[in-house]
Amino acid sequence: MFNLLNLAWLIPLFPFLAFVAVPLFTNRNRKLSHSLVIGAIAIAFVLSQIVFWRAVTLPEGSLPFQSQTIRWLSAGSEVFRLGVYVDPATAVMLFMVPLVCMMIFIYSVGYMNFGTDEVDPRYSRFFAYLSLFATGMLGMIVFDNLLAFFIFWEIMGTCSYLLIGFWYEKTYPDPNKITPKEAGLKAFIVTKIGDLFFMLGLAVLYAVVGSLAYKDIFSPETLSRLAEMKLMGTQVSIATVVALLLFGGTVGKSAQFPLHVWLPDAMEGPTPVSALIHAATMVSAGVFLVVRAFPIFSVADPSTLAVGGIPFVAFIGALTAFGSSIIAVAQDDIKGVLAFSTISQLGYMIAALGIGAFVAGVFHLITHAFFKALLFLSSGSVIHGMEHGHHHAHHEHDAEEHAEDAAHWFNPNDMMGMGGLARRMPRTFVAFLIGGLALSGFPLLTAGFWSKDEILAQAWTGNQVVFWTLAIAAGLTAFYTARQLCLTFSGEPRTEAARHAPESVPSMTVPLMILSAFAITLGWAGIPEDMPGLGGLIPNWFHHFVGSMVAENGEHAVRVAGHLAEAAHGFDWMPMFLGSLFGLGGLLLGWLVYGWKPLRAGEPDRVEAAMSKVGLGWLHRAMRHRFYFDELYRAIFVRPAIWFSEAFSDFDHYVVDGLVNLAGNIGRWLSERWSEFDAVIVDGIVNGVGVVVQALGGFIRPIQNGKVQSYLWVASLTVLVLVVAFFILQI
Repeated sequence: MFNLLNLAWLIPLFPFLAFVAVPLFTNRNRKLSHSLVIGAIAIAFVLSQIVFWRAVTLPEGSLPFQSQTIRWLSAGSEVFRLGVYVDPATAVMLFMVPLVCMMIFIYSVGYMNFGTDEVDPRYSRFFAYLSLFATGMLGMIVFDNLLAFFIFWEIMGTCSYLLIGFWYEKTYPDPNKITPKEAGLKAFIVTKIGDLFFMLGLAVLYAVVGSLAYKDIFSPETLSRLAEMKLMGTQVSIATVVALLLFGGTVGKSAQFPLHVWLPDAMEGPTPVSALIHAATMVSAGVFLVVRAFPIFSVADPSTLAVGGIPFVAFIGALTAFGSSIIAVAQDDIKGVLAFSTISQLGYMIAALGIGAFVAGVFHLITHAFFKALLFLSSGSVIHGMEHGHHHAHHEHDAEEHAEDAAHWFNPNDMMGMGGLARRMPRTFVAFLIGGLALSGFPLLTAGFWSKDEILAQAWTGNQVVFWTLAIAAGLTAFYTARQLCLTFSGEPRTEAARHAPESVPSMTVPLMILSAFAITLGWAGIPEDMPGLGGLIPNWFHHFVGSMVAENGEHAVRVAGHLAEAAHGFDWMPMFLGSLFGLGGLLLGWLVYGWKPLRAGEPDRVEAAMSKVGLGWLHRAMRHRFYFDELYRAIFVRPAIWFSEAFSDFDHYVVDGLVNLAGNIGRWLSERWSEFDAVIVDGIVNGVGVVVQALGGFIRPIQNGKVQSYLWVASLTVLVLVVAFFILQI
């Protein structure tokens, strides 16, 4: 009997076929190209929903489902097989990824100006890249081994490079501002550092286990062996080594400290790319790697994976969440704020997984994808409106004013040049407001509140340092979100572009409305059942469904750095109260600073001004410059690498090439000398012989042609007659 879960085989197939078809057959037909890509992701969405609801309705204990495998790759005597693997984590990711991708794809039609004179010249190529990106994420989710996971992971890395640098010809008057081409290269190189650790982790795991299939590496026997086997006579277990190496891949892909520097610059790509990377695919992949390899993390050595009593994974996550939220306060780029917000929220998820809050981490991964995609697409709508407003304002200027304005670079992303857009773009404003409240964890109403609250509740009982770090980060998140909303939408327009900004087309705003609904309602699936008043009104199926995955492997799957995950305890109001206090306090403070009396044109940022007054201007500058991590890495890694490359280039040019050229020059000199010897000596002798022969010939020729020749004929005839006569006389 056919199992509906086998449909997971087909989910990555249709986006991949669309990717192949667009450049080969439909590249010149923009409408057909985007129709193919959107249709393919729609089919993947339908198949994913079938798999998801089938998985949810199965009896408890029926998952994970593993399909029949096929022969996939061969290397010598080794044969790698491939199948699909559906467990609760796979199912919830299949619910989220195709849905968010489909909204982004539909939004992209309007964002790339389809049907207008301003349509992007590489429109079809853009949709082909989007489709391959979705293929990478979906393939990474559904297949049953870490090798396939890594291959699709790398496909996404390639797509991020292509899409971040999609507008590769774009440059800026400011030489210090990174260009899309440079941003794409930066993202590719930095994430490859993490990918190297990931690949080494796979090598170690395969060397020990002999397989990378989930059913083999997550079996209780294998986990026990990984925990007991030590590395080369040390006290460090193989499980610890593998966990650290795999986490290195997560640090790169999910932009955790210290490999976080690529993600803010990824904003140079088109906004749908930002939404795709920051919500549904790229950065989610890193967190999903920890989710997928959670059993290995659970048996790693707690003493090795700890920093000051804090689990190492949780330490990195909490540090990233806190530091990124501080930086976001000082950013003026509307997408730049959201980029650091994404880094911070990923830190939340990693911190949750680090303390063993498995279900909470997965829940926040899902809810965050919806409201962060909503925020990025809303910001793209704002940018789109600002660009159109700028063009409209230019048409109203006379030639002199136009030339003067053209001398100044217009930045449609700069929030300091916005203001008053709530009236100009009401639908975008409502969507941005809902996404901002969800990001801030507005109590009870938003999905972000319930997923953040579950993380804070686990941290409250798991590690107080992690809890307070995340709580402060939540307050900062609410503050910079209020700042962003007020600078963008409240008050009066501060530029002509904002004054003329139009609302975006329906193909852009309809996906915003759909994502807004999920940003509110999705969190209700995670209301604690033991919460007085609300508990039990909506079944907390998410906790039961995803939590069943944790229970499958017993204690091995719930221990992370010595902390028991999802410990059963009565509902505690304190973490919810403190989380709500920080969230509402941040929103209120942000409104008091930026919303009560909206910023006027030409007025400096109020936080910057206040910090300068109390002698902390240096700190704000550091926040604005991302605490100089880019400059630090440029000084420590980039410039020395360039210096070494130039030194080796010079060595190659002057030493290696010099020796080769010297040998060539010596050979050329010898050949020239030999040529001279040949021309003077050898040819001289030959020519001399020729002259002598010619002279002899000149002497013999008259003898041959003169009287002597006649005498010789007579002498020869006489001799002949004498010989004949002699013979006759003898007879």
